[in-house]
Amino acid sequence: MIDHITPSDVAPGFGYTHVVAATGRLIVISGQVALDQTGQLVGPGDPEAQARQVFENLRRCLAAADATFADVVKFTVYVTDLATMTAVRAVRDEYVDTTRPPASSAVQVAGLVLPELLLEIDALAVS
Repeated sequence: MIDHITPSDVAPGFGYTHVVAATGRLIVISGQVALDQTGQLVGPGDPEAQARQVFENLRRCLAAADATFADVVKFTVYVTDLATMTAVRAVRDEYVDTTRPPASSAVQVAGLVLPELLLEIDALAVS
């Protein structure tokens, strides 16, 4: 069971839920980057293409654990430039229920494991 809670005395979240309470089997997904199944970079310099590949990788990881995006309770998004968040949010909204989005954090970082990567996202899910 997953409950999305918005405290009345906290400013509303834009595209995320402040509190997600869940019971069940915890699924922890390592940070996913814009590498395809062969390890090749998808979308060099293109935040939207990289975000799409990241969410497809997350979808595949969730499916491997018999879960879906409906089971995700938390995303952590790491970007090398906060301007990338516009593309990340647009693609994310194609994958999650925007009326009940997961909790989320976004962090700007100096770099990722490969210099061409623009973002990385890890996820927690409960099913």
